[in-house]
Amino acid sequence: MFKKILMIGALPAIPFLFTQAVYAEAHAMAPAVMASDQDASNGIVSAESIVAPANGWLVVHRTDADMAPGPVIGHAPIREGETADVAAILTEDVAPGDMLMLMVHGEDGGERTGIFEYTLGATEDGPIRLDGDLVMTVITAQ
Repeated sequence: MFKKILMIGALPAIPFLFTQAVYAEAHAMAPAVMASDQDASNGIVSAESIVAPANGWLVVHRTDADMAPGPVIGHAPIREGETADVAAILTEDVAPGDMLMLMVHGEDGGERTGIFEYTLGATEDGPIRLDGDLVMTVITAQ
């Protein structure tokens, strides 16, 4: 009898849990990078917010008016989900007017977890895509 009471008592929770799962799936945030033009003279570039489908990297590429990703000049680890104020330390000087592409990369295919292994064109820790498009934004150093 005790088991029947527990099962009957749990039944009202099943529709609630199902509704919560459907709601969460329908309102999941798409991968994105949000950043604004900023002063990079301190050797750091920050993203205001990042949404990532898994743990990975915020990667800073040089770019230009063609908007093609160029050499990597900085990176920072990111967590799955939404993260605010992610700062990447730059490995090269950036002059005012330089265009920088802030891109979400995964933590996939490399030999070691937690070590950024991507080089331009490689697949290790490579960029993620949403509907075929890179998840990135372009800013101009001030």
